[in-house]
Amino acid sequence: MTKLIADRIAKQYQNKIAVDTLSLSLGPGLYGLLGANGAGKTTLLRMLAGVLQPDRGEIFLGKDPVQSERYRAHMGYLPQEFGCYPGFTARDFLLYLALLKGLSKSSAQEKIRKLLDTVGLSEAADKKVKTFSGGMKRRLGIAQALLNDPYLLILDEPTAGLDPKERVRFRNLISQLKAGRILILSTHIVSDVEYIADKIFLMQKGQIPREGSVQEILQSMDSSVWECRTDPAQAELLKARYPIVNIREEAGQVFLRLCAREQPCRDAVRVKPTLEDVYLYDS
Repeated sequence: MTKLIADRIAKQYQNKIAVDTLSLSLGPGLYGLLGANGAGKTTLLRMLAGVLQPDRGEIFLGKDPVQSERYRAHMGYLPQEFGCYPGFTARDFLLYLALLKGLSKSSAQEKIRKLLDTVGLSEAADKKVKTFSGGMKRRLGIAQALLNDPYLLILDEPTAGLDPKERVRFRNLISQLKAGRILILSTHIVSDVEYIADKIFLMQKGQIPREGSVQEILQSMDSSVWECRTDPAQAELLKARYPIVNIREEAGQVFLRLCAREQPCRDAVRVKPTLEDVYLYDS
């Protein structure tokens, strides 16, 4: 089983450490990389995709280093800002990229037909990209990342700016693509990965303080999430003392969902943690 290995990689921009000496060893599976904006997700993925050189450390796919042709031949990448030529049709855009990647025209045409069907763009294949919605452009982005049938597929914020319906479509598509691949998906939207990821990495300030299956991560917060309704004055005291994951006003009272190792107030009731609780607590 070929693994993706990142050995103590780091990246710094002037005085900001974007990625702080991370090591990863990933086999086939779907990995969700969760973190707030600025956590270092995009920098990490750009290094894994070979777009950005680490200041320190090494990256390999099997024995192939990240800057080698063999590494790139087995890697597909959808960046956060995906650029495409608006005057091209979807089919012509993919054919152009396929030829750049060294595919023959005949094999590329058959591959593109199948990919357009996979991402749900068959009916729009001969429409110009400038007429596409945001969701259609992101699906076209996934199609271009799959042109070389990559073993390593890296998707950076693939659902950014999409409405809930398009995000569901993306989750279903991505779940189908993970078989036999190392698939890394970066997002700050918990629901994008909560039900489809084999393993979650929670990234914060260039490091990964929590990792594991959703169930393993939830167990780390077991018995530490509470809900209560209280008056505004006590709510302010609780907000100052505990991490708050949800707050809203209800008929003159304040509803709080918070994290605490012990009961934070007399009326607080312990509830089951969610991945969003852990994410907001760590962020």
